[in-house]
Amino acid sequence: MRQPVVLITGAAGEIGHALIERLSEHSGVPVVTIDLAALDEPLPRLVSREFTGSILDRNLLENIQAKYQVDRIYHLAALLSTRSEFTPVTAHEVNVTGTLNLLEFAMQQARSHGHPVMFFYPSSIAAYGVRRGDERAEHPLLEGEFNCPTTMYGCNKLYCEHLGAYYANHYKQLDAEDHSGRVDFRSIRFPGLISALTVPSGGTSDYAPEMIHAAAQSQPYACFVRPDTRIPFMTMPDAISAMFALTEAPAEKLTQCVYNISAFNPTAETIEELVRKAYPEAEITYEPDARRQAIVDSWPQAVDDRAARGDWDMLPSYDLESAFAEYLIPTIAQRYA
Repeated sequence: MRQPVVLITGAAGEIGHALIERLSEHSGVPVVTIDLAALDEPLPRLVSREFTGSILDRNLLENIQAKYQVDRIYHLAALLSTRSEFTPVTAHEVNVTGTLNLLEFAMQQARSHGHPVMFFYPSSIAAYGVRRGDERAEHPLLEGEFNCPTTMYGCNKLYCEHLGAYYANHYKQLDAEDHSGRVDFRSIRFPGLISALTVPSGGTSDYAPEMIHAAAQSQPYACFVRPDTRIPFMTMPDAISAMFALTEAPAEKLTQCVYNISAFNPTAETIEELVRKAYPEAEITYEPDARRQAIVDSWPQAVDDRAARGDWDMLPSYDLESAFAEYLIPTIAQRYA
């Protein structure tokens, strides 16, 4: 018999790092991972099998299909927003074709072992396309508003949300009597995520953690967005908790496939003020990068996450002040002590 496992793609990234650690603490199910890069220590000791390869490699997926019974998939592998703008064709291949490969893989798994496969997909506020000056964009946005992204990454994310809903609903309708062999697709539109345990990797919202890391090392930092730039943020621990809350929620409680979540939405200048409280001598300046600023300007300043709070009790542990005072500043300071 094939071994029941959880599959994580893009496992070597920031979310994957935190997810593997949380699964090792709270789940008895073995974890299998896929990533182009090898996992950093101590993660290899926490997983059952580590595959180094691409989600575009169908032979790799067929190998996993033959060896394992995958009951849950966390599909984290993606080309992020800034890099996607420079390599849009590659971004589409990784973000869309790769997701389609995994959805087909999930469908085959569900049919082979006779019950639905949970498929978690991390979407993004990049799925929005806000027009500055439009009064309708001044309020927190619902999931269905301003779905006209201006970046390749945002287009990819929005389309894959629809792909996932298609796989969840189309096959369910075709087989009205037996829903066992289908995909249970669930997605979160993440805000900017801030982790104290991993080094920022150049994401478009990484100006917040980059500012802290630079100050903790007594290095000057030139912020690549304007001081008045405002987008939603959340700490990585709260993001992981939200993933678990959504994937553990009973299907009958869910009213939609894709959910907004958020915790706080400071300006870059407010983030600077919080960093200076901890590091009064921090050298922080602003040198907005036109391309990255344009990306951030197309994202909402706030999102409406009432559906997530109502359907599956999403409630962040950290607000802005506690995120910095209790999690980010002390943890990052310890890293460089």
